[in-house]
Amino acid sequence: MRIGIDAGGTFTDAVLYEPRRGVVATAKARTRSDPATGVGEAIDQLLAGLPPGDRTEPDPISLVSLSTTLATNALVEGIDRPVALVFIGFTEAELDRSGLRRALAGGPVILADGGHDPNGVERQPLDVASVLEAAADLDVGAFAVTAQFSVRNPAHEIAVRDALAPLGKPIACGHELTSGLDGPRRALTCVLNAGLTGLVANLCRATRQVLDERSVEAPLMIVKGDGSLVDASVAIERPIETILSGPASSLIGAAHLLGAGKPFGPPDLVVADIGGTTTDVGLIRNGRPVVSDEGATVGGHRTMVEAVDVFTTGLGGDSEVTIDTRSSTARLIIGPRRLTPLAVLAGDEPDLVLDTLRSRTGPYRPSDTTFARAVPITDGTATGPIGVREQRILDRLGRWAALDRVATTNLEASTLRGLVGRGLVALAGFTPTDAAHVLGHQSDGVGEASELAAELIATSADHRGHELRADGRALSQWVLDAVIRRSAEVVLDATLTRDGLPAGTVDSPLVRQALDHRAAAQLRSAMTGGDDGEPDDGSNSGAPATPATVVSLGPSAPLVGLGAGAATYHPGAADLLGAKHLIPDNGAVASAVGAAVCEIRVTERATITQPTRGQYRVHLPGAGDDLGDVEPAVERASELLSERVRTRADRSGAAAVTIDVDVERRTAEVGGRILLIEATVTVTGVGPPREAGVELSR
Repeated sequence: MRIGIDAGGTFTDAVLYEPRRGVVATAKARTRSDPATGVGEAIDQLLAGLPPGDRTEPDPISLVSLSTTLATNALVEGIDRPVALVFIGFTEAELDRSGLRRALAGGPVILADGGHDPNGVERQPLDVASVLEAAADLDVGAFAVTAQFSVRNPAHEIAVRDALAPLGKPIACGHELTSGLDGPRRALTCVLNAGLTGLVANLCRATRQVLDERSVEAPLMIVKGDGSLVDASVAIERPIETILSGPASSLIGAAHLLGAGKPFGPPDLVVADIGGTTTDVGLIRNGRPVVSDEGATVGGHRTMVEAVDVFTTGLGGDSEVTIDTRSSTARLIIGPRRLTPLAVLAGDEPDLVLDTLRSRTGPYRPSDTTFARAVPITDGTATGPIGVREQRILDRLGRWAALDRVATTNLEASTLRGLVGRGLVALAGFTPTDAAHVLGHQSDGVGEASELAAELIATSADHRGHELRADGRALSQWVLDAVIRRSAEVVLDATLTRDGLPAGTVDSPLVRQALDHRAAAQLRSAMTGGDDGEPDDGSNSGAPATPATVVSLGPSAPLVGLGAGAATYHPGAADLLGAKHLIPDNGAVASAVGAAVCEIRVTERATITQPTRGQYRVHLPGAGDDLGDVEPAVERASELLSERVRTRADRSGAAAVTIDVDVERRTAEVGGRILLIEATVTVTGVGPPREAGVELSR
């Protein structure tokens, strides 16, 4: 059996998976500040629930695979580990392209002569000694090495890598991470990879220790952002490839659970995974996740890493619920900030939460249902100086405290907001998870805390002095409806963007009218008991009038809801979009399922150019001399790439691979003749991972 784990921002999900039986057991634990702690808790739940018949085997676990948000979150929050860039053949002005200087965040740059031209011919000799002299005394965590046109000839990057190796620091080379042109973007990808090395290495080591302590000796693999697996040892060398690992696992899991791409399964799907912090929307085409053509963009960094094309927004079960009473009609705002739900906090601090909420009287204030705690400052926390006023607030907090007991003046409230913005204070308050507890959709927390808070908030007055809602249940339904509407907008925003429409199209009056029309139709149906007869104009029922023009917008494929909140929010969102809705069995842990069923996938590319008429050059180390015809050049590139793919796949943990070769030619007509401009040979190897004690024949 395999263990699949998804260490998300809020929950760590895990499954026991056996290929012949499918999902055998599931587990869910809260993600801790140390991700390995949540992983250990989830594994303990799985092993405790191991079916009796499976416990007789000496080593029932054959593989452990992990998807993680660690690399993604690090790029979003900023890498605080200094990286030195060795920039060969470029100028300082090129540091301002592609966001490279921002990614370096003040890290040192060594500008070196060297580099090659588009045909792989050396432009300037490389002075390795000067690079080594400049690097010797740098206090950095890693080196990133990028040379001009290194994807056509990596000799200078390799020479610098070998020279820096005795310094004992991680070294990332651009040509090892991507075959794409655009030197500054390649350097950006290289810098980010170098900065992530320590983080991912620590996660892999900690997870391995968790497994060893439980006598699980199976191989450990990590899910990459393109939805494939890689051995943990390789993930440490190329951690940038693990960005968007979690969303990739979700898409793979959804496709597997629904049989997408199989003879009787749907070929295409729109997948929306709602977690505690975010909603991720991605597409399945012909049974495989759609991968971004231009490289993954995370935290504003436009990398050259192949990863799933996913649309992420701050909407989840733990999103903050705030109410804007300044407009003519009170308006709910959901997210993007994440809070600890009151139902969850009350499980850890029942006396504090319940006693505080019961004692609230008088006009409601948002602070009446909000709690705060100081976040422990670790060595990796980039905090900057903490002032006297800030320290006074932190000293008051301790573990958890009611917000109004901590900040008693406007100045203190402002100071507290600054601490929250810097990540030094965490908040708990009313969230969609609490609304779901009030309405009976969830019961895994202390529902009484949610109910008390909902009643308090319902008494809040709008600008006319009227109570917002009649009671806590009505308020919670309002929150649930708002999340449903926002979920529909997020799905539509993702599909419209994928179709090439500009960002923000979902906010246009036409799109709003389409969603409003469907919402009005649902309201009429509810008020008439589902009568499908002639719609009225709303004059007698109180329902909105039917518009003169009907606009309908929705995804072209079924909408798949994943995550713990999918059953609560996504059916209503699908109705607003007029889409077929699917929630697969075990959809709440689909990311963990995806981690368990991923395969090894390795891709290598090479370019063939014609530097002189009738001579074709294969840009690969060991390719030898130019050839007099393009077809032998393609054959040589295919052979070399196939060997590289097999070698990489073996290191990545593949039991065996099936090789696929694709050749793309760019030509031009000159004087009535078709001439080759450039050819790209792409070789992909796909195969199952090696499993402890499992024969390949299975």
